[in-house]
Amino acid sequence: MIDVAQLLLPAVRWDPARGFEGERQHIDEALALGVGGFILFGGEQEAVRALTKSLQQRARTTLLIGSDMERGAGQQFAGATGLPPLAAIASLGEPDLVRRAARLTAREARTLGVNWDYAPVCDLDVEPENPIVGTRSLGSDPARVAQLAAEWVDACQSEGVLACAKHFPGHGRTTADSHAELPVVTATADTLQNADLVPFRAAIDAGVASVMTAHVAYPALDPSGAPATLSREILEWLLRQRMKFDGLIVTDALIMEGVLAGQGGEEAAAVRAMQAGCDLLLYPTDVKAVAGALRRAVQSRDLDPERVLRSIRRRLKWAQWTSPPNDYRRPSATDVLWGAQVADRCIRILSGDPRPLGPIAEIVVVDDDLGGPYPAPSRQTFFDALAAEGRDPRHVDEPTAESRGALVVALFGDIRSWKGRPGYSAEARAIVEDACAAARRQARDAIVVQFSHPRLAAEVRGATTVVCAWGGEPVMQAAAARWLARNC
Repeated sequence: MIDVAQLLLPAVRWDPARGFEGERQHIDEALALGVGGFILFGGEQEAVRALTKSLQQRARTTLLIGSDMERGAGQQFAGATGLPPLAAIASLGEPDLVRRAARLTAREARTLGVNWDYAPVCDLDVEPENPIVGTRSLGSDPARVAQLAAEWVDACQSEGVLACAKHFPGHGRTTADSHAELPVVTATADTLQNADLVPFRAAIDAGVASVMTAHVAYPALDPSGAPATLSREILEWLLRQRMKFDGLIVTDALIMEGVLAGQGGEEAAAVRAMQAGCDLLLYPTDVKAVAGALRRAVQSRDLDPERVLRSIRRRLKWAQWTSPPNDYRRPSATDVLWGAQVADRCIRILSGDPRPLGPIAEIVVVDDDLGGPYPAPSRQTFFDALAAEGRDPRHVDEPTAESRGALVVALFGDIRSWKGRPGYSAEARAIVEDACAAARRQARDAIVVQFSHPRLAAEVRGATTVVCAWGGEPVMQAAAARWLARNC
């Protein structure tokens, strides 16, 4: 019997209170079924090392263990190095910085036993209303994004970690979030060929190991309206035949409505994804049921057994290609320092000039990243980093008489799954405007530090100065705090 479970990669999530303990039964069941890998979300470094070692020792086959590390290994794993969003690094105009970011990410991943990075994002940042790409993209120019994506792929895979070009054939033109619904891209085939596909071609030419599909429909490429994940036209004809890609095709997460909508459930969607040309199914929630559905489809010949065997062989090839965990190549103190330095370089003024903070730095936090199934990062790093620079940061709801320096408004508006919009909410905009107005009444300046895409500065009203910090992860909070302490 064909071991179809090897084509499944369930998720393992870290819980701050229980660690990975709550996932033990889930992991045991997945390993007993013979899955081909896992996707990890979160964890402390030593716990992740212990987990990945145990998984590889207990598995029937060499595993692919992946994670979303677009912003460095620290995006997922506590204690690892966090990096700025890809858009921020790309904005500096130095391809070598992208290479070094990829190399550092891969080296840290290897020390943790993670051998597959779901990066780089090859989607173009061409739609301001896109709620899910934004700062995750390397930019809007196809040729430039292609160059930088190829650099990322080469540097990452030179360290023995698989790279992944996503989300094929391009998620950049959507105005809906595929986590919540099925987006439709109405661009012409010529536009897609001459722009959106350019970075993917470059990644393939660079030898990228894997391509992740978009749960997005492209009527110009497949008139049926099926999302790319479920489209033979897009995966077999375009990606395999025309673009000559022979690596792994992996689905985006199967928990997303973009692939589940109208399919009759996860099992049916999984079978259709395999029929369309996917090799691996990422993040099935009911691993046993999905494996059973695949076995039945093979037995009934709804899935071609030879086609499934090719995917199994392809998975094993790349799992064996990856380099084993290696502490010898652990990132140095210089590498970690570089991560902070590149974050510092990404901070920039969008309007106005630096204004003095005064001895007491009053900070109004406007967090527009709350809600959704997963918590936003703590904002304490911003305060701690200011204090480390010798300032006296104080969290306030509105400016007080305690300080006569500029009021700081820390405005968090990152790209987040299920958020459904790229900009700030009306409530967040109103809070910012009110805080700036209150500062003016006290004859004080107002510095808005926005942890989001620079184009969102157009939504900010009343600020004396607007500073761009690109994203709300700890590394960018610390960089923004250092910028304020040293320039204000």
